Amino acid sequence: MIRKFPCVALVAAGLSVASIAAAQSSQTTYGVRAGVSADPNQFVIGGHIESPRLGLTQRVSFRPNVELGFGSDQTTLSGNVEFVVWVPFPNSDWSAYLGGGPSANFTKVAGDSHTGGGLNILVGFQNQQGLFAEIKTGTAFAPGLRVVAGYVLKRR
Repeated sequence: MIRKFPCVALVAAGLSVASIAAAQSSQTTYGVRAGVSADPNQFVIGGHIESPRLGLTQRVSFRPNVELGFGSDQTTLSGNVEFVVWVPFPNSDWSAYLGGGPSANFTKVAGDSHTGGGLNILVGFQNQQGLFAEIKTGTAFAPGLRVVAGYVLKRR
């Protein structure tokens, strides 16, 4: 139980900050995602909340997300507290983003469960209509390579 508390506290803090940002801005967005992971080999579904752009350049945003994986005789649940830096393409509806952050991960295999932390590194592409694709890899106890696609639901 003691090992689970820091992971749960990290995810709760990340989602709390995102909720505060959501309450203060009409530019907060929400998204859904689905894809696959390797190590473990799983189908992944999830969602995220994204803060308005931060800082002087307006190119950084806070994008915590939750991913649930099924397959390889196990279930994984990851809470990811991530920041991304946006790189818009000139004369295009598309932007690239890269970022990362800590994760809290819960895995259940054959009735045995494990909890631990990790670090994610990611790169993705998103268009102004909301379609996105992302590649993410994790270190330590985080799931390995994940490839997801999704859609951002804009809140006005």
